[in-house]
Amino acid sequence: MTNLSFRQAKPSDLDRCYQIETTAYAGDEAATKEKILKRIEMYPEGFLILENDKEIIGFVNCGAADKVELSDESFKELVGHHSDGKNIVIMSVVTHPDYQRQGMATRLMKRSIEQMREAGKHKVLLICQTELIPMYASFGFMDLGPSESDHGGLQWHEMEMVL
Repeated sequence: MTNLSFRQAKPSDLDRCYQIETTAYAGDEAATKEKILKRIEMYPEGFLILENDKEIIGFVNCGAADKVELSDESFKELVGHHSDGKNIVIMSVVTHPDYQRQGMATRLMKRSIEQMREAGKHKVLLICQTELIPMYASFGFMDLGPSESDHGGLQWHEMEMVL
């Protein structure tokens, strides 16, 4: 395995991040190129990249707010985001298919949670599909039940971790 490293995203990472997002997520579930760029520019400290010696493998991106409603689709556009917010909302945890099932998402999540603790955040929230509940529970997230979100026309569950 080549060397792995973490870093914050830069605008020059946009094309590769968009490629990973659209390759790994089905249909309307993937963020647009514009949304990804906005996330990089508005909250780079919440956009964590994992890369090897050759390329970006995957990333986690999020926003921060004091009040969070997970079913609010406008937050994916960072409406209501402010960097000093005590709650973090994860929007994407994604690994390129060539690197899936190798523990890369686990590495991304662990490092991202560590950074959020170091930044003094209080909670981490996300929505996920039913089959991913056990994975997020393994990091300490609690399932809050079905979400009202219909993002991508799919059924979602709300999850929360108190830091």
